[in-house]
Amino acid sequence: MAETNTYDAIVVGSGISGGWAAKELTEKGLKVLLLERGRDIEHVKDYVNANKESWEFPHRGQATRQMREDYPVLKRDYPLNEETFGMWANEKESPYTEIKRFDWYRGYHVGGRSLLWGRQSYRFNKWDFEANAKEGIGVDWPIRYEDVAPWYSYVERFAGIQGSKEGLEVLPDGDFLPAMDMNCVEKEVAARIKKHYNGQRHMFIGRSANITQPKPEQNRVNCQYRNRCWRGCPFGAYFSTQSATLPAARATGNLTLRPHSIVTRVLYDKDKKRATGVEIIDAETNKTIEYKSKIVFLCASSFNSTWVLMNSATDIWPEGLGSSSGELGHNVMDHHFRLGAGGRVDGFEDKYTFGRRPTGIYIPRFRNIYDDKRDYLRGFGYQGGASRDRGGHKVAEMTIGADFKEALCEAGDWNIGITAFGEILPYHENKIMLDKNKKDKWGLPVLAMDVEIKENELKMRKDMMNDAAEMLEAAGVKDVKTYDASYAVGQGIHEMGTARMGRDPKSSVLNGNNQVWDAPNVFVTDGACMTSGSCVNPSLTYMALTARAADFAVKELKKGNL
Repeated sequence: MAETNTYDAIVVGSGISGGWAAKELTEKGLKVLLLERGRDIEHVKDYVNANKESWEFPHRGQATRQMREDYPVLKRDYPLNEETFGMWANEKESPYTEIKRFDWYRGYHVGGRSLLWGRQSYRFNKWDFEANAKEGIGVDWPIRYEDVAPWYSYVERFAGIQGSKEGLEVLPDGDFLPAMDMNCVEKEVAARIKKHYNGQRHMFIGRSANITQPKPEQNRVNCQYRNRCWRGCPFGAYFSTQSATLPAARATGNLTLRPHSIVTRVLYDKDKKRATGVEIIDAETNKTIEYKSKIVFLCASSFNSTWVLMNSATDIWPEGLGSSSGELGHNVMDHHFRLGAGGRVDGFEDKYTFGRRPTGIYIPRFRNIYDDKRDYLRGFGYQGGASRDRGGHKVAEMTIGADFKEALCEAGDWNIGITAFGEILPYHENKIMLDKNKKDKWGLPVLAMDVEIKENELKMRKDMMNDAAEMLEAAGVKDVKTYDASYAVGQGIHEMGTARMGRDPKSSVLNGNNQVWDAPNVFVTDGACMTSGSCVNPSLTYMALTARAADFAVKELKKGNL
């Protein structure tokens, strides 16, 4: 069958947002072309490491010297390892420029980082959508929690989010599957924290996109407690493009998936003030191809969607499509973290863990809400968990030989640790831009990063570490020690901003329906659209905003407005 070059909709990127866009648009009857710059990864078949045991990896999962040489950025943190090797972008083929250090971890393949994400799934709260306006930071969100709430419910029900209902304003409840269980030490520490702080601080199971009941209509089996999620789950037990949205889109008969397709620009008709499609380079043949469509959804990940806009309609706007406000590429955000506290918990020597649970605990934000006021804006939450060591490792004489092996059969101490994740404000001067002096493998200009945290975040980090220690000590944890492993922007892998939503085309790139002001049939629904970042993991919000925008787009198409 000959390949057509005309579709109702084009979706750029197949990660969490792109998968949702493809699903929603195809289910509403549109013929959709889903473009992915990287290779295809087929569900189940291509999860080559899913069933390997640790001893089956030649280096027990650790990065080799050659891997470290080939991936100078990825080696800075945990993503470089044998378990997921080949699942992250090739840095030699796709480099970038660091004006200031920025750790950019990308997944260039079908499914993107939906195969690699930590699956933590939380709603923003009502204050998150109001804070910019109240504090005079950035611009006001053009929407409020009430606008997104029904879409949160919609995507939660399909994706499958396990969690407990807590009735908290600071972290709204969702439409959850039955929650996974905290272990005995976590339950005890949670009870002690709640009692000590008179019910004002809370600790409960981390809400995650791991299904605890089967979804036979999606051919997904409930979580098997293997905790090998980022190798790809052959059970489909966690939400990914491959396990959930892509099969749904394919089932409609309306989807065309094209991997190895690097979108270079949005095609723009300056007379109609509309996009007419996109141009791609075939990553394997280097051939340039144009595809036409009525609408375009940019879901290529925050920075890559903005890169596409910067490369588009430059004959009209030198800085690219959507740049008329002067905000395209600005207001970069992430979540700063890598600090907290941990210690030993006594009294549970007759207890041990069961299975390998794929989520930890969560302690929601308690700073700068209600009557609490700090010398910085916004706040932070904690993720972590309790576990029990193996015995023998603390005795120097037992680090080798038969005695060591015997000691490993005995359980050691129970420990608990919590790591803080804090909000970064949307500073205009935190930006990305095109570096036209440096090219990638395909001769395309790369991005340059000029981003840093500022005084507000540095003040917050003091509380993030000290509050962790205070809570654990209040809960009776012994030998509590704080840590700060330092943080480089990007390490949260939650890059946001650069094409923010707003109420005014003079100060934002997108309107309240995720439309580019300068081209209303172009929608941006990944992290680029974020006006502020909250302190919770953002992926659930991307899902909700994408589903909401797709619904709006189809209605507008039917009205003839696009």
